Amino acid sequence: MNDYMQVRLEVEPCSEVATDVLAAMLGEIGYESFVPDETGVTAFVPQGTYDEPQLEAVLAQFPLEGVKVTRQTTFVPGQDWNEEWEKHYFKPIVVGDECVIHSTFHKDVPQARYDVLIDPKMAFGTGHHETTTLMLQAILATDFTGCSVLDMGCGTAVLAILAGMKGASPVVAVDIDEFATENAQENVRLNGEPDIEVRLGGIEVLKQETFDFIFANINRNILLSDMHAYAERMKSGSHLFMSGFYVEDIPAIRSEAERLGLRFAGHAEKNRWARVECVKD
Repeated sequence: MNDYMQVRLEVEPCSEVATDVLAAMLGEIGYESFVPDETGVTAFVPQGTYDEPQLEAVLAQFPLEGVKVTRQTTFVPGQDWNEEWEKHYFKPIVVGDECVIHSTFHKDVPQARYDVLIDPKMAFGTGHHETTTLMLQAILATDFTGCSVLDMGCGTAVLAILAGMKGASPVVAVDIDEFATENAQENVRLNGEPDIEVRLGGIEVLKQETFDFIFANINRNILLSDMHAYAERMKSGSHLFMSGFYVEDIPAIRSEAERLGLRFAGHAEKNRWARVECVKD
């Protein structure tokens, strides 16, 4: 069994976007597994691949302003990694007593109406972060029969997959990171959801199309910058759900939405993280 290096990255302030970006950057230099949590992300790389100067260079290029990343590296001897993931890291998660998110290697998975499979090699976007949970809860509370859905910043595509399971079609999932979109495509196939189209890019890959529901779990600054593109792709009665920011950011998000002609329809929160819903009348 291969020996690994474990790199613990503390992120301040921590967000799903920040841990996703870190995982994507490290994935490009050979890191294989990522475990996000409320304060950062733990990354694993084969010992033979670990290169400290290369790691320092990647962290020096971290693009999000105002985010501090500190690290600690530990040697981990060879072991059964599926077993380690199952024991210590990516555990099945149940959302709203209706949806269970797990991997193919998990045993004794709780039974739920919606069973979502996520490939363990990319653990971010598994539903453990508060923002993902908030968005999943919104999807579970919505009837998507005959409705189109856009998932911006899709990561593993867990939101798109659940929406598809609930009857949404067509579904478009978009992410700026190639590593994330490849993983999203794998998860879409794994869950047998052929009506989900995964696109690589940002708002520039959106066509002249409209959606009944748009989910954007990104971060405050990107949401404020790109919200106009979401509003342009909404029709009368369309709903926009946004997350990836704190409760104290709600006024800024609401102000921009109302400036674009959207109606603020409410919010939900979990451990200071927020989800906002807006409607186009």
